[in-house]
Amino acid sequence: MKSINYTLLGDETIAKDLGKKGTTTDITIYDKKDTGFVKTWTLPTGFPEKIPPLLQAINMGEYVIFHVSKLDKFTGEQIVALDVLGKTKGLLTHSYDVDQEKLLLMIKGTVVEQYKIVEQSNLKQEMDALEPVSGDGPTRIPIDHCFDVKGVGTVILGKVAQGKVKAYDKLKLLPKGDEVLIKSIQMHDDPVEEATSPARVGLAVKGVVSDDVQRGDQLSLGEGITVSQDIALDYKQNKFFKDKLTEGQTFLVNIGLQTRAAKITSLSPMKILLNKPASFVKNDICVILKPESATIRIVGSGPIVA
Repeated sequence: MKSINYTLLGDETIAKDLGKKGTTTDITIYDKKDTGFVKTWTLPTGFPEKIPPLLQAINMGEYVIFHVSKLDKFTGEQIVALDVLGKTKGLLTHSYDVDQEKLLLMIKGTVVEQYKIVEQSNLKQEMDALEPVSGDGPTRIPIDHCFDVKGVGTVILGKVAQGKVKAYDKLKLLPKGDEVLIKSIQMHDDPVEEATSPARVGLAVKGVVSDDVQRGDQLSLGEGITVSQDIALDYKQNKFFKDKLTEGQTFLVNIGLQTRAAKITSLSPMKILLNKPASFVKNDICVILKPESATIRIVGSGPIVA
């Protein structure tokens, strides 16, 4: 069974025409089984009230579907988020009352400029033409939800970002390091023995309970993944964020699906100290956020170098 995952941004009302509504928190997931494919659409329903769900939802998809129905600061914030995360694969559509020339000016010089502009009526056809994008390497499953199910036990939801997972695999829950046994695997509510990147999976597990698991934790063999509170990044400030940074300032940071409070310990090179450990690999993108900002909340970003 092949899998393909989309992030849906902008006007989320089109989601109901794409798939069936599933897990809903500050991130909402729709899915559909379609001619040998399992397709999922992730929506940051907690945005724009909160900024972290936007970054997390973007990190969950291989492709972006950006349906613009108005040109406001939140549309601009989504464009900046896509740009700092380097999400180059996507489709761009807009409602009839959006001025396309103004939209093109907003996306100029960003990754969104590379998206194919399509008519809304052709969107499903264009999505069907997109090919799955798998991640090579050791097993790596970022977790987006976890809960306890009566009669089943602890269930973890996530995407196989790299490699594959099989029933009875023993994986590490990072950053804590607990050993987790995979009891069973489901894709789109169907039991499977094995799931390969980029499959979205539900995993019944043994070794942890839901209180042990946070969004952004990762299941892996531990190979090549660093667990640390100290991070150095090749930092680039968002040109729309005008305040000057100083050592000792505190912010939120986003790494994959992880959100941490952090303090700047050095400006050149940029180093930050997280309030608690995170798990990451070199070149994962770290985004610095200022949720209380009245203008743009994305301060800057860069790949992790150490």
